Amino acid sequence: MQIWTGLGNPGPRYAMHRHNVGFMVLDTIAEMHGFGPVQKKFSGWAQEGRIGREKILLLKPATFMNESGRAVGEAMRFYKLELDALTVFHDELDLAPFKVKVKQGGGTAGHNGLRSIDNHLGNDFRRVRIGIGHPGHKDRVTGHVLGNYAKSELDDLAAMLGAIAAEAEWLAAGDDARFMNDVALRMQA
Repeated sequence: MQIWTGLGNPGPRYAMHRHNVGFMVLDTIAEMHGFGPVQKKFSGWAQEGRIGREKILLLKPATFMNESGRAVGEAMRFYKLELDALTVFHDELDLAPFKVKVKQGGGTAGHNGLRSIDNHLGNDFRRVRIGIGHPGHKDRVTGHVLGNYAKSELDDLAAMLGAIAAEAEWLAAGDDARFMNDVALRMQA
């Protein structure tokens, strides 16, 4: 069993924020791979399904970004899983828009959702970093992160979400390099 968590903030007013791209990824994966119905549990919304041979629980914390670790911790303890079973999908300022990179462990780079998970569980979990680009000056970061994707970005956003979901079997199997490569190839097509 693996737990894949998407980071975001609950509620319709946040739905298209760059900070909610983790939620968007999980929704796309659930749809493309025929996951079960959404259930309210672990202080969030959970869906169960399979990708390849792996059983996956998709979890979107309903706790707001700053308390994401509480929801993730509940699910990890319930299933008695170690950190190697956790994958977190999140927005990344330090990557170009729509670039996707996988990283094991590391710091939080000021990301409050990652900081919360780190505080509750430790930092040695797999992260799928989804580039949103940096707005150029630190004074513009909050507005950029908490801003909606522009209309001109929606085609690229849809292509990236589709590529991540289509190649999710490599992620489930633990082949992070193949996952990143195949997502990048789909984005070039």
